[in-house]
Amino acid sequence: MGEIEGGRSAQLKHTGLRPGWTTGACATAAATAAYTALLTGDFPDPVTITLPKGQTPAFALAVEELAEGRATAGVVKDAGDDPDVTHGALVRATVRRLPPGSGVVFRAGPGVGTVTLPGLPLDVGEPAINPVPRQLIRDHIARVAAEHRGAGDVEVTVAVDHGEEIARSTWNPRLGILGGLSILGTTGVVVPYSCSAWIDSIRRGVDVALAAGHNHVAGCTGSTSERTVVSEYGLPEIALLDMGDFAGAVLKYIRRHPVDRLTVCGGFAKLSKLAAGHLDLHSGRSQVDKPFLARLARRGGADEALAAEVAVANTGLAALQSCLARGVPLGDLVAVAARDEALSVLRGAPVAVDVICIDRAGTVVGRSEVR
Repeated sequence: MGEIEGGRSAQLKHTGLRPGWTTGACATAAATAAYTALLTGDFPDPVTITLPKGQTPAFALAVEELAEGRATAGVVKDAGDDPDVTHGALVRATVRRLPPGSGVVFRAGPGVGTVTLPGLPLDVGEPAINPVPRQLIRDHIARVAAEHRGAGDVEVTVAVDHGEEIARSTWNPRLGILGGLSILGTTGVVVPYSCSAWIDSIRRGVDVALAAGHNHVAGCTGSTSERTVVSEYGLPEIALLDMGDFAGAVLKYIRRHPVDRLTVCGGFAKLSKLAAGHLDLHSGRSQVDKPFLARLARRGGADEALAAEVAVANTGLAALQSCLARGVPLGDLVAVAARDEALSVLRGAPVAVDVICIDRAGTVVGRSEVR
């Protein structure tokens, strides 16, 4: 009998859906090609990059422009079978030489937004190029510099054709990201979104874990929470469920097919939705309830001024940061409330539950006891 296949990669395979590439991966490919051309005079086409989990996708270039001291390359985003609003968007990167010691400096070109409100993982005034894509671009600039004897001191301007128009279909304007899209992605891979296929893959994941004798499983909202759970508990891949936004699907299936223990791990904002009673955590179908967070903060000792600040915070992360600065354990309070909501959905099934809340970097910002 062969080895039982399970875990996150098996779930994706089971859906039968084709994955795609994030805007962050596309921007990295474009920047890599542009900097290579700047140093060598030639654009690599296709250009191959290495993603955080080791995949090495190759991207065809749709744009090549070389001028004195700068180069531009463009890649058309392929979101696979995911109905992503940025599918087909042209992502451009212009790389320009800077003086020695400058490092890599990021700029927002046309169609890429700028952060105007606190509570995001970037400072106000910064281009909306998220931390992981920034690091991925830095790593590839350094690799090209080492290969072609470059200094690696460059300005990288990322642009997206029609990005400002596309961004009107996203939450960026409400979050204070103005002027265009965010350049996103923690793995570089777009996980295709199909409710029925993904929920079916969750059920398969539970079945496979149980068949392999694993009675502690973890429902994770993404790859960062998956790494956190592995670090905390040493769970094997086969015991990891890629829950995504479908918390209700995990809980309802485990109610009918109990495991001894379920750990739910995810971003603070997403799990605050579960704490407030939402079982679908997708941004299009549930929102962070700031007044609910304010009520939790009061339970944790927040005064009325802090509670009022939480109630009007720009993001869940901003609410969390305000509370942390004043010694109010909002992360723990959300984790406990999310655990209790999970237990309510389980309706007395013999399953012990704990919840871990993390920030975007994977730092644990809240946790509950096992109950």
